[in-house]
Amino acid sequence: MRLLFVGDVVGKVGRRLVREQLPKLVGELAADFVVVNVENAAGGFGLTGEVWKELAALPVDVFTSGNHIWDKKETAGILDAEPRLLRPANYPDGNPGRGVCVARSRRTGVPVAVLNLQGLTFMTPMESPFRTADRLLASLPAEVKVILVDMHAEATSEKQAMGWYLDGRVSAVVGTHTHVPTADETILPQGTAYITDVGMTGPYRGVIGFRPKEVLERFLYATPRSLEPATQGAALAGVLVEVDASSGKATSIVRVFRREEE
Repeated sequence: MRLLFVGDVVGKVGRRLVREQLPKLVGELAADFVVVNVENAAGGFGLTGEVWKELAALPVDVFTSGNHIWDKKETAGILDAEPRLLRPANYPDGNPGRGVCVARSRRTGVPVAVLNLQGLTFMTPMESPFRTADRLLASLPAEVKVILVDMHAEATSEKQAMGWYLDGRVSAVVGTHTHVPTADETILPQGTAYITDVGMTGPYRGVIGFRPKEVLERFLYATPRSLEPATQGAALAGVLVEVDASSGKATSIVRVFRREEE
């Protein structure tokens, strides 16, 4: 079966891209199951109820997120109400929402588990994503063979470590958060597809999706600035992973990048 993962949707540009391009992309790639990271969908930070309604209408099976999912207060209620919308599983117990979802492919009926994890290096201290992955994998029904992990982390080394740690136990480990696509897609020795960062879906003519002016001022003056999403250089980024549904092993991983003409 074919898993399509689309990287971090950033602001209005990102939402327009998935709204206009995702339906035809699903058909073009014959994707059986679609996962999209939406932690930056509302103005570059978090998710609102209005934005969620827009995204929930798309042909997406599961939505993942990361540290910015908490940036809008109203998101807590959405996380509790929507099992398809995940937050990183290694946040402490008692937080809204959940970090794992099992859903069946609408085309094939095959069950697919999606795990959302967050790294620790250069990020908020919390529970180990490695130990959390162990616990979640042990809780999955035996029939679930196809498993995709969104590893939302800053450090490339931590993402790579997770790939090796889960090699042979999950179908794919895909990195998100840093918004810059990497060119290291591979199948690890025990059959897990891996990439350090799938990139973002949004405006590439800027700094990780935001207008350069305010970002540069942060670096130059070392004082806070409100960041605004950029508006140009629109592109959709993701990966297509082919998986043997009977074993859960990946057979290929290919980068997907669709840039609009300006």
